[in-house]
Amino acid sequence: MRAFRIADRRHSIFDASGARAAGGRWNSPGHAPIYCAETFAGALLEALVHANLGRVPRTHAVVEVTIPDNLAIESVQMEMIRGWDAADLLASRAFGDERLASNRSAVLLVPSLVARGHERNVLINPEHHDFRRITVSEPRDVVWDERLFQRRSY
Repeated sequence: MRAFRIADRRHSIFDASGARAAGGRWNSPGHAPIYCAETFAGALLEALVHANLGRVPRTHAVVEVTIPDNLAIESVQMEMIRGWDAADLLASRAFGDERLASNRSAVLLVPSLVARGHERNVLINPEHHDFRRITVSEPRDVVWDERLFQRRSY
């Protein structure tokens, strides 16, 4: 399996420090998954919705993550967690925190809110013993389509 992570290259790209500090949809502050997406387009959408820049990012890079086929991967369906998409984040964070703490798997596939479950995010647990088996490419610059940042009137 492969996954993609887009982040600001001025910081370590394949790192959980941002999630640990601020939390995310699937983790509370203090818990530290590395958020990725199954597709490059999914990673673009996630970066776009979270960057909130209003301008073309100039320092974003992408890494491709390779997860061995024989690594245990858990998958969450939208129907499994009532309220996973709620603005208060209570259900999704509780579920993600429990999964991270249990150390059941190195990888957890969860629905992407920005893609309303049509795409999945890949949460990687750097504390899991199989984490060392996951490999990451060298960062490459992300070339954004500037139309994504233009205001239009129709």
